[in-house]
Amino acid sequence: MLVGDTNRKAISLFSGAMGLDLGLEKAGIDVVVGQDFDNDCVRTIEANGRKAVGGSIQDLDAQAILDAAGMSPEEPFLVCAVPPCQPFSTAGKRLGINDPRGSLFMDYVRMVDRIKPRFFIMENVKGLVSSKLDPSSKDSKKGSALQVVLSEFSNLGYRTIHGVVDAVNYGVPQFRERFIIIGSRDKEDVFIPMPTHFQLHQSKGHRWLVLRDAIGDLEDAPGPCDSFSPERLKYLRAVPEGGNWRSLPDRVKPEAMGGAYLSGGGKVGFFRRLSYSQPSPTLVTSPVQKASMLCHPTKDRPLSVSEYARIQQFPDEWVFEGSTASQYRQIGNAVPLGLGAALGSMLVSVAEKTANVETKRIRGTAVHRRIQRALA
Repeated sequence: MLVGDTNRKAISLFSGAMGLDLGLEKAGIDVVVGQDFDNDCVRTIEANGRKAVGGSIQDLDAQAILDAAGMSPEEPFLVCAVPPCQPFSTAGKRLGINDPRGSLFMDYVRMVDRIKPRFFIMENVKGLVSSKLDPSSKDSKKGSALQVVLSEFSNLGYRTIHGVVDAVNYGVPQFRERFIIIGSRDKEDVFIPMPTHFQLHQSKGHRWLVLRDAIGDLEDAPGPCDSFSPERLKYLRAVPEGGNWRSLPDRVKPEAMGGAYLSGGGKVGFFRRLSYSQPSPTLVTSPVQKASMLCHPTKDRPLSVSEYARIQQFPDEWVFEGSTASQYRQIGNAVPLGLGAALGSMLVSVAEKTANVETKRIRGTAVHRRIQRALA
């Protein structure tokens, strides 16, 4: 069955809590089935009335996914995925584990090859861009992990584009840089979505959203929430809104930081108290870790589960299953809905051939070049 121009049915792999999928649906794409290995994620998907396929992608056959979706090869409009990103994360040492051929990435390639969607999207951490191949690999001199990833999709016959985007530029109240690969089976002119929100803009509706926009009304009714240890709270109480360990008195800093005091790096996440007037830092899988604390701007507690969900733009009625720690992890690993919606809108505009305004003349004045640089 060939894809029709009006078909917008999608299959989601490594779905997690379905942040990317909900964003795509805002753009008119119908995500008919999700898949995840994590039982709590599967339960979250099903608790919200969605169809889920559980189990590791390594053990799943593409036909089983297609059957669950009620589709045939080449029929899906899109296959999207957010494969586990730890091997490429800049938060780790990334030693000897960066060859995608030995990772779950290859199982995603296998699914794309057999499902043959019109488009695919893969989201990952930006560390993939700079990752080198495993030094122990016999062909480690052949390039970066990114080159391997792009080569695999090229071998399937897909035209791809890729780039690093920041979710704050798409109406998300959070700085969150992520690497995106978008592929087209039919060699259509896909592109990285144009930003919709800016730090500086004459219209309020096009400026960055800040933390108060997302969670201001939850300050006194946060819902389920983790807690800081008494030892950490002792120091956090001395940190003003928008500050971190550097805001502590000089005599206290070595005691508060311990062994990290003399270590390198910016250490901005230590004893970090957020600011209502700025976008949130990137949400991590737990708000209470020492090096990546996410303390509420005015309360002596971490961000709550509901505040996490608001920052990632999940609907308030969206249900998360599992323990509080599991819910933080599911939300922290998600793609913000605003970014998902931008990706979906781009694909729909390409499919409908409405993305570009054809003109007889391309303006090349300094005014237009300045705008192009601003959007780059």
